[in-house]
Amino acid sequence: MTRILGIDPGSQRTGVGIIDVDVAGKLTHVFHGALAVAGEASFPLRLKRIFDELNDIIAAHRPDECGIERVFMARNADSALKLGQARGAAICAVVSRGIAVHEYAATEVKQAVVGSGRGDKAQVQHMIGVLLGLKGPLQADAADALAIAVAHAHTRASLERVGIPRTAWRRRR
Repeated sequence: MTRILGIDPGSQRTGVGIIDVDVAGKLTHVFHGALAVAGEASFPLRLKRIFDELNDIIAAHRPDECGIERVFMARNADSALKLGQARGAAICAVVSRGIAVHEYAATEVKQAVVGSGRGDKAQVQHMIGVLLGLKGPLQADAADALAIAVAHAHTRASLERVGIPRTAWRRRR
């Protein structure tokens, strides 16, 4: 059994999802939530809260591996920088616990979960509910984090079957 932490970083809300995957590839929901950090007095305190709360979640659930969404270039440079800093705080929390971090583009996550790299948020939320047997609506950031964990589980299984390293999987021409 492998426990996978998925993180959807954000400077106002960071999605967190944890799944277990067994040797047969069966996925089981463990935990999900969103760290709402927008209420902090300053941006550095938001980053600290992301770091601290992720450390608490990691201590409680003890994941083996982590998938995190790769930063995309936004139209607003300030927003992209803040997103990158929130992502950095999340990565630091994970690696400080000795857990490997694997990065996924949003299109890779959507491809793994809905079958198309152009799926929308509603499709991701629905498919995560179906794949993990969750009832009721899922908060978007938490659903995205679970989707990242699922994408990592699928990619991991494919790499094991094919027998190639992850670095070769994403090789660009």
